[in-house]
Amino acid sequence: MKGQTPTKAYKNSEFLNCPAAREVRILTEFLEPLYRFRKRRISNTIVVFGSARVLPTVEATKRLARIRRKIGKKGTRNLKLQEQLERAIEGLEMARYYDDAVQLTSMLTRWSKTLKQERRFVICSGGGPGIMEAANKGAALAGGDSIGLNISLPFEQKSNKYVTKDLRFEFHYFFMRKFWFLYLAKALVMFPGGFGTFDELFEVLTLLQTKKVTKPLPVILYGRSYWNEVLNLDALVRHNTISKRDLELIRFADTPQEAYTHLRDELTKIFKSQNSMIPTVRT
Repeated sequence: MKGQTPTKAYKNSEFLNCPAAREVRILTEFLEPLYRFRKRRISNTIVVFGSARVLPTVEATKRLARIRRKIGKKGTRNLKLQEQLERAIEGLEMARYYDDAVQLTSMLTRWSKTLKQERRFVICSGGGPGIMEAANKGAALAGGDSIGLNISLPFEQKSNKYVTKDLRFEFHYFFMRKFWFLYLAKALVMFPGGFGTFDELFEVLTLLQTKKVTKPLPVILYGRSYWNEVLNLDALVRHNTISKRDLELIRFADTPQEAYTHLRDELTKIFKSQNSMIPTVRT
């Protein structure tokens, strides 16, 4: 139409979603979270990683009971139900990690609320179900805020209801999400998880090992029996693919109290060594 004003480039959705604007989209996933974190004066996080598939004990118990009732009706020869039974039994074993994550983040949030504003730690998770949900739930139960760095996936990953409303993020790019996990992190807790948790764990350990991350960063592997079964770090030392000193990058914990005490003591020590507040968010 004659005289019609052209669409501004930053309002042109067709352009913004095309391959030519990929750099712009990447930049927004840095700048928009930065804007929100600055607005909320959030500089310090404790990041909790873990499986999206772990259920709370109450739900895992109900699931196991339902399957047992089905077996009672259809008989024990149903192989599919037997497989479901085995998975449900294991699911109930794993459920304690959900409950422990709730307890741990509640304890950390209550402690954080006793600190000055600039030193407070906000619980941060991937924003999805399972251990991520448990981390956000614990913070909410303690009356604190929590962050959810969600990512668009075709399955599993939907934002849980416990993330603070204005601290819910939806990422497209994994590497930008990982950046925000680590940029504000002052400690990390790795609960049992799968490929995603392993990916996040080894990326963090690589950055610490290579000194690309130089800030003090306690890393806890929660659940010694799980991690000792799925990881053989001693074998890496024996084969000389890592040094024995690299094992000092991690600490194991088996109870919420053990993890809480270690994090509280380590983070307090960091405060004292810096002789002031932990640095604020900056570019």
